[in-house]
Amino acid sequence: MNKQPKYRQVADILRREIANGVFEPGARLPSESDLQQRFDASRNTVRNGLSLLVSEGLISSSQGLGYEVKSHEVFELNASRFENLTFPQNGDAYNTDVTNAGRRPHQTFRVEVLPAPQEIAERLKIEPTTKTVLRFCHRYVDDVPWSTQATYYPSWLVDESPRLAEPGDIEEGTTRYLASRGIEQVGYFDEIAARMPTPEEARLLEIGAGVPVMLWTRTGYSSDRPIRCTITTFRGDLNRMNYEIGELTARSENT
Repeated sequence: MNKQPKYRQVADILRREIANGVFEPGARLPSESDLQQRFDASRNTVRNGLSLLVSEGLISSSQGLGYEVKSHEVFELNASRFENLTFPQNGDAYNTDVTNAGRRPHQTFRVEVLPAPQEIAERLKIEPTTKTVLRFCHRYVDDVPWSTQATYYPSWLVDESPRLAEPGDIEEGTTRYLASRGIEQVGYFDEIAARMPTPEEARLLEIGAGVPVMLWTRTGYSSDRPIRCTITTFRGDLNRMNYEIGELTARSENT
């Protein structure tokens, strides 16, 4: 005997049907009245079940239009190749990956000088409140908000690479620009986490209820010290990240 509350039973069945393609992305769910009859449930029970699916980011609701299955056109990012200088590029790494996937890139920039936050200072091995240059990108794929990227550069690096402090895009990408100045990124350390978005993140990324963000923190190193720390905040429903580690000949032969 199912001991779950009735609204959870409703949500479980609809969730399973969405996963199995009974209701495809963009499809409208049956009306609340139809669902009441189907599940022999009250209007409040049906609404609570639907609200649960809304909070999970599976469906959206519109006044007068009912409930619709969300469309999730996921963008796949290869984090191993991202910023790899030996990989052919068309502009920076972001433009290259999006263009190669047959999608349209667009990004806006903000550049400012500010004291290093504590977590950034620790990663860059500088004293807290030391001046850093923040390059902030708001990125889109096919005009849909995709991510925000905040990269902090220590002031000593900006003295040697002045374009970092200039507004606007560095078309070849900052990693290539720094390499041209004799400052080569020889390695990086990645950290990946997930959480619910802040109100500002939800606004910038146009995130609906129940959708988490994925945080990708990459600290880049020259041969002797950190040279930058980048925090990329992705929409959790539209992104997938992968890494290539070790010998993968068998994988390419089978695909």
